[in-house]
Amino acid sequence: MSIDVTDILRATDLLGSASAADLEAIAAASRPRTFRRGQILFSAGDPGDTVIVVISGRVKVVVRSADGGELTLTVIGPGGVIGEVSAADGGPRSADAEVLEDCRLLFVPREVIQDLCGRVPSVAQTLANSVAALLRRLTEDASDLVFLDLPRRVAKVLLSQPRGDDGTIRQKMTQEELARLVGGARQSVNAALRGFERRGWIEVHDRTVMVKQAAALSRFAGN
Repeated sequence: MSIDVTDILRATDLLGSASAADLEAIAAASRPRTFRRGQILFSAGDPGDTVIVVISGRVKVVVRSADGGELTLTVIGPGGVIGEVSAADGGPRSADAEVLEDCRLLFVPREVIQDLCGRVPSVAQTLANSVAALLRRLTEDASDLVFLDLPRRVAKVLLSQPRGDDGTIRQKMTQEELARLVGGARQSVNAALRGFERRGWIEVHDRTVMVKQAAALSRFAGN
C-alpha cells in the first residue's frame, strides 16, 4: 500500500518535487478512504486540517446559499488536490466538497504538508503557485458571472474541459452539473447547448458533448 500511495503522491503537482524519503513519510502519515456518490467530505467552516488527494472518482467544490442555491467552483478528478488554501493559511474550509461519483481519496494531515514546505522550498513554491492560480481562476469566474451572458459562460466551460482527438469532452457531465458550473438554470443551459448544436459547433449525445468547431465556440465566448 505504501508504494502505491507514494506513486500517487509523486504524481500530484504539489508533491512531485519531494524526495522519495519525504513521500514515504507522507504516505505513512496519510490515510486512504472510500466515499460514495453524494457524500459530503466537508462543509464551509469545518477545520482545514487535511489536504485531500483524489485517487479515483470526482469531487465537486461548491458554495451554497441559505435558500439552497448552489454554485460549483470546480470539479477535481484523479490526481487533483483539494485544500491548498487551508494548507497555506491554517484557516477553515471556505466551501463545501461533495462526491460526484464513487471516490478513493487520500487524506494528508496539514501539519505534514507544512513541515515539508518548511524544509523543501520547491514544495512551498508549488503551494504558493497553486493558491495564486486558484485566486486568478476565481477572479476570472467572478468576472464572467457579471459580464458574460449564460450561453457564453457555457461555451467557456465547454472549451475548458479536456477533449479527445475527435473533440469529445472526456468527462461526461449532466446538464444540471453544467448549470451549477455556470451559475444558471438547467433549462437555460439546455437552450444554449441546442443553439450551439444548430450552428454545428457541437454535438450532444446524452451526457457526451463533442466540440466540432472549437474556433467558432471560442470566438463566441470572447476568448
